Amino acid sequence: MKKWLVSLLVPSLLMAACGGDGGEEAGGEGPEEAEVIGEDAENATELTVWVFNEQHLGVFEPAVERWNENNPENQVTLNAEVYPYDQMHNNLRLALQSGEGAPDIADIEISQFGSFLQGDPQFEAMNEYVEPILDDVVEERFDIYAKDGEYYGTPYHIGATVVYYNTEIMEEAGVDIDSIETWEDYVEAGQQVVENTDSLMTTIETGDQFNFWGLISQQGSDYFDENGEVILDNQTNVDTLQFLSDLVNEYEIAETTPGGDHHAEEYYGFMNDGGAASVFMPMWYMGRFTDYMPDLKGKMEIRPLPLWEEGGNRTSGMGGTGTVVTNQAEDPELAKEFMAEAKLSEEGNIDLWTELGFDPPMHTVWDDEKMRETNQYYEYFDDDIFDMLLELNDEVEALNITPNVADAQDQVNTNILNGAVRQNQDPQEVLEQAAEDVRSSMSD
Repeated sequence: MKKWLVSLLVPSLLMAACGGDGGEEAGGEGPEEAEVIGEDAENATELTVWVFNEQHLGVFEPAVERWNENNPENQVTLNAEVYPYDQMHNNLRLALQSGEGAPDIADIEISQFGSFLQGDPQFEAMNEYVEPILDDVVEERFDIYAKDGEYYGTPYHIGATVVYYNTEIMEEAGVDIDSIETWEDYVEAGQQVVENTDSLMTTIETGDQFNFWGLISQQGSDYFDENGEVILDNQTNVDTLQFLSDLVNEYEIAETTPGGDHHAEEYYGFMNDGGAASVFMPMWYMGRFTDYMPDLKGKMEIRPLPLWEEGGNRTSGMGGTGTVVTNQAEDPELAKEFMAEAKLSEEGNIDLWTELGFDPPMHTVWDDEKMRETNQYYEYFDDDIFDMLLELNDEVEALNITPNVADAQDQVNTNILNGAVRQNQDPQEVLEQAAEDVRSSMSD
């Protein structure tokens, strides 16, 4: 598997000492929601966890139950606090800077993670738990949350990017989805869809990055190189942006995504009504289908991304959140050991699928019989999801996460896709201007 280095370019956060456990003490408002997991545990040690996505608590609930059953003399209670995205990251940053108020455990979204690794990271290294399982996991998804050989964050999923096909539309168009092997095949299939049905082939986001980032990562490119230098405007990225623009403006087999991105209510309604025959998004997007597009149940099937060239990758790992143990944890060894149980054990990785619908980073559980038990995802899609993932195991490229990823992401979401796809501007000029803006922000 490919190795890479997280590059760190901005001055360090202030070193933190021992501290408290709440958002309000950290200088921000309290959580939107809070719950106690394992409140019936006797003589339990309390651990506090901050998340910005309530869904993530689904993997902690069985972990607490399992931990307390296996450790009757050392039980835990988890005080879980759910914050809005910006508030949680801002509160955590302030707590680490001030040296007090940080939780024992916290989620940090991938685009924010690099900024938290500036200087001396204020998290507990998880190497004693991560290193023994590196042969069993997709290592690139752990490298994202590492610095100088120390693993600080534990992932929730691979986020393998795939194509979701509406087989009803594809069959009406006379297209066998298994015949689509290259992006050229995809375009030809899209032309048949437009000619023979009332649907488009796909939609291209102009307000979110997953179409663009996913396809450049599939080809081994990124926003930054392994040394943290901006490569947003390299030739691979220019050609990929041109391809996305062509799908809309030249081939006319796609349109810009209703609502701007594939998480918009307008898009859910459009897709649920058969507006497009396919969409390429990460595996974790399965939950959006089951939750918001119920009429497509039994019609959708998942396949790898088409190839750019023979022997290339058929997927890319997109999105992510790393869970850390802060150095303000009152009992860091207990917090780390619990985290290993929750997210690094076989049982925890199985829970990532059964409880959250995520493709777990531990590939050795993909063929476990518990992973094959009927659930809403198998019923909605098909039952060979993990057979496909086993084939893609070594095709996930690394992402170069730096403190400036958020700046590049903002350019993609506001200027790049709107300029090149919606307004049909020259992709090279759009990317060169965006790259210059990111470089300028790095030098400020």
